[in-house]
Amino acid sequence: MEYRYLGGSGFKVPALSFGTATFGGKGEFFGAWGNSNVIEAKRLVDVCVDAGLNLFDTADVYSSGAAEEILGEALKGRRDQVLISTKATFRSGEGPNDVGSSRFHLIKSCEQALKRLKTDYIDLFQLHGFDAKTPIEETLSALDDLIRAGKIRYVGCSNFSGWHLMKSLAIADKYNLPRYVAHQAYYSLANREYEWELMPLGLDQTVGAMVWSPLASGRLTGKIRRGHPLPEGTRRQTRPEDGPFVDTDHLYSIVDALDDVAGDTGKTVTQVALNWLLQRPTVSSIIIGARDEEQLKQNLGAVGWSLTKEQVAVLDKASAQTPVYPYWHQAGFDERNPSPVAAA
Repeated sequence: MEYRYLGGSGFKVPALSFGTATFGGKGEFFGAWGNSNVIEAKRLVDVCVDAGLNLFDTADVYSSGAAEEILGEALKGRRDQVLISTKATFRSGEGPNDVGSSRFHLIKSCEQALKRLKTDYIDLFQLHGFDAKTPIEETLSALDDLIRAGKIRYVGCSNFSGWHLMKSLAIADKYNLPRYVAHQAYYSLANREYEWELMPLGLDQTVGAMVWSPLASGRLTGKIRRGHPLPEGTRRQTRPEDGPFVDTDHLYSIVDALDDVAGDTGKTVTQVALNWLLQRPTVSSIIIGARDEEQLKQNLGAVGWSLTKEQVAVLDKASAQTPVYPYWHQAGFDERNPSPVAAA
């Protein structure tokens, strides 16, 4: 397993981390992702640790806290061998203060997560989304208190826009409050909007990307192909509305290119799609998920090798998107404002 620095911090994380949204299976939404129980989760953790994958990502809203509870049980006796990342901000109860990034909600959420995870500290605590109704100073001050209390060690955010993240970093610098070292963001061959603003920002401000849904909600597994029906029992078949929008013709063009590169490398479509992401600037870790051991082992095969520049170029061309304004305009001035991907 390769280990990378998380943004501008001195903290190293594995290039692949494991997402636990498949733990618990409570509710219609998370039930479609998976329903691993404690016994199954322990086996998946075993496989991860044996492969050198030691970072496990979860959130308080995954199966209404059940994912954190199952992860806590699965990690019993080996807390010192692993890293835990969890998230808060989304609604976690019925009360008026059970949502957002207020001091009240973040401290309460952290305390509850520590109990469910059966640990004294969280390695990476992230805001699951931006809260426009809470002053950023209040949010960062609360995170600072949690760090000073030894309950969290690093802080990050998730699903922020460029200005959300930049404003937060500027306020952190102004008042000497914790900086976000990680941005858990959506990025895949099927949707490359992350490259337009968040990637240049991450490079400039040394914020590492923790990539969620790297296979575009199951679209880049090789199971969805031109002229074939959706496989029975898959998440794409049972809940086609989940995940980001991807134009069908665009998706098929990407899968065709993935097939070609997979044939050249002897790897699977999934492994090629993940390895492409590992070549991109700012990417610190890719969050992989798995319903079972077979899926997990296939995903782990994305590391330990690299696509050639020529193979990356094939995938770049097939997955290229026309950016929205002002990014299409800026692309015309590459001499002074080069693309971070081209510059890399």
